[in-house]
Amino acid sequence: MPTLTVDGIQVTVEPGSTVLQACEAAGKEIPRFCYHERLSIAGNCRMCLVEQEKAPKPIASCAMPAADNMVIKTDTPLVKKARKGVMEFLLINHPLDCPICDQGGECDLQDQAVGYGLDHSRYDENKRAVQDKYMGPLIKTIMTRCIHCTRCVRFAAEVAGTPEIGAVFRGEDMQITTYLEHAVTTEMAGNLVDVCPVGALTSAPYAFHARPWELRKTESVDAMDAVGSNIRVDARGTEVMRVLPRTNDNVNEEWINDKTRYAVDGLKRRRLDRPYVRRDGRLQPASWEEALQTVAARIQGLKGDEIAAIAGDLACVESMAALKDLFGTLGSANLDCRQDGSRIDPAQRAGWLFNSTIAGIEQADAILLIGTNPRHEATLVNTRLRKRYLHGNVAIALVGEGVDLTYPYEHLGNDAALVQAIADGSHPFAATLKNAQRPMLIIGQAALTRPDGAALQAAARALADNCGLVKDGWNGFNVLHDAAARVGGLEIGFVPGEGGRDVAGILDGARSGAVKLVYLLGADEIDTAGLGEAFVVYQGSHGDKGAHRADVVLPGAAYTEKDAIWVNLEGRVQLGRRAAPPPGEAREDWAIIRALSGAVGQVLPYDDQRSLRRRILEIAPHLAAVDQVTPAAWTPFGTAGQVAATPFTPRFADFWLTNPIARASATMAKLSAMFGKKGEEKATGTHG
Repeated sequence: MPTLTVDGIQVTVEPGSTVLQACEAAGKEIPRFCYHERLSIAGNCRMCLVEQEKAPKPIASCAMPAADNMVIKTDTPLVKKARKGVMEFLLINHPLDCPICDQGGECDLQDQAVGYGLDHSRYDENKRAVQDKYMGPLIKTIMTRCIHCTRCVRFAAEVAGTPEIGAVFRGEDMQITTYLEHAVTTEMAGNLVDVCPVGALTSAPYAFHARPWELRKTESVDAMDAVGSNIRVDARGTEVMRVLPRTNDNVNEEWINDKTRYAVDGLKRRRLDRPYVRRDGRLQPASWEEALQTVAARIQGLKGDEIAAIAGDLACVESMAALKDLFGTLGSANLDCRQDGSRIDPAQRAGWLFNSTIAGIEQADAILLIGTNPRHEATLVNTRLRKRYLHGNVAIALVGEGVDLTYPYEHLGNDAALVQAIADGSHPFAATLKNAQRPMLIIGQAALTRPDGAALQAAARALADNCGLVKDGWNGFNVLHDAAARVGGLEIGFVPGEGGRDVAGILDGARSGAVKLVYLLGADEIDTAGLGEAFVVYQGSHGDKGAHRADVVLPGAAYTEKDAIWVNLEGRVQLGRRAAPPPGEAREDWAIIRALSGAVGQVLPYDDQRSLRRRILEIAPHLAAVDQVTPAAWTPFGTAGQVAATPFTPRFADFWLTNPIARASATMAKLSAMFGKKGEEKATGTHG
């Protein structure tokens, strides 16, 4: 490990580190524009110049490898003069439009010009101007501001895996462009705004809406998929203005996908802000007391097996725990959080967790994807897979529909029977898995929601055993969920009890009349036509499919409007924070259920969220470990059976419209029209 001296401080760094990293380890601040710790080194802005003893001129610290016995100086007159000179050149052509720039207040160029630049300008020539480029509906470009740091170019090529941005021309004529000026075809486009150190690339939907100092910033967790990306929600008054990523190296690093970032305009559209009761065939506004009494009157006349509850994809752990307790007091075992009809075995945690963890992907040396398109089902998992590919020495194969995953893989076919062939060793890829040190499989919901999903889970379990995916310190069996609520619901047992009905059974019972009341906790992805003549109670935040079918609507809070527990696909417990109040008369979901329990005469034993969380820990004690993953014991799961030799079908018809918030978003509607399945095939020539 190289040891060097920085401003008289001796520091030892990891092999392969740069001088810039060594300076930071010594506590020294080094300005930079082109350098980004998650991107390759470009060394083209020269802002990070430092002085090296015996070197003939200042060195670019971001591109210089740290070596033993180096003597580095970061605050000499030579360094200060060099940085001022670099800043002066960077500002030669930069427009003086900070007052109207959306980057104002968050601009690296502003900050470093104050800290390291001159206090006057010597340039009196004409500034150059560059025509703005089109990069799609999410990215607003003002390319005259561009300083050619090439962060956007490297992000698109390396992280997003869509190398559609680059430089044309040379010298002062150089321009950053998408060449043919089309929209960038990545689900990670919003991160281009984050990596841009100036105002050349800004957020188009957010343009001119707010300044950063006006916003109240709340650290929270995303609910658009099951990854549990760490986010910061910025709100002004009662309105959420934007969502930005927070750094968590174990989950999303410092990226988020575009649905997480830009679907927030759906939080203020199609909202349920008051209770409704259906009268004369139409939903009419009602008071809370009237709505709760209407539901209570219907429940009290029914037996336990005549009522049922389904939790949707955006339900938090508290709301599901309260609803489970309420239905338990009413004698009903008809509960299910798997509104997609997944056949996973709910009894064994190892059978429905991402056991390797997201960060563990970087250790795998053989990866088998089964019935999944991680690019759409869990975008940040897909970026980890691409990152692993870029590091080399990994074999990746897919059993399922051939799609563009942004990295090369071996397409074994789209025949589910291949899973059994690999499990029994008759397929060549079985040897690849057996010979790997850290083999991994990832099975998606397109496999587990099939009629033979339980048999596929058992076959994947056999594959894991026969190919050595589980060994000391490593569990390579992974289930890829795509709903934020799913793992939390499984953890607390929001599944059918003894003799209870699952989602398919509930819908069958509703059609036949055996189930007379169905409680939908934000469940909008089920076939509402299958609810028959059942009395339907819908509790949720948006007027989506479930609310349209409901007989009583109880307005709940969205994920940004409540303090809540979320459990991601790894089983990692995370806390979401309330960033804005729910609209109108809407209330937090657990509080609605608590009030309903009083109306039916079965008062739940908690009056506040703290008491409710104590109850949750009685059900699942390991949920007390916040931001940690509790490993699952490797026990038998799945139901042995015959896997049908039929192809896997795509999980989503449209990545952009997968939940009620996204479907209420004007931005998501625009992206769906542009990049929906047909549009994407036209744009990229893939099946993705």
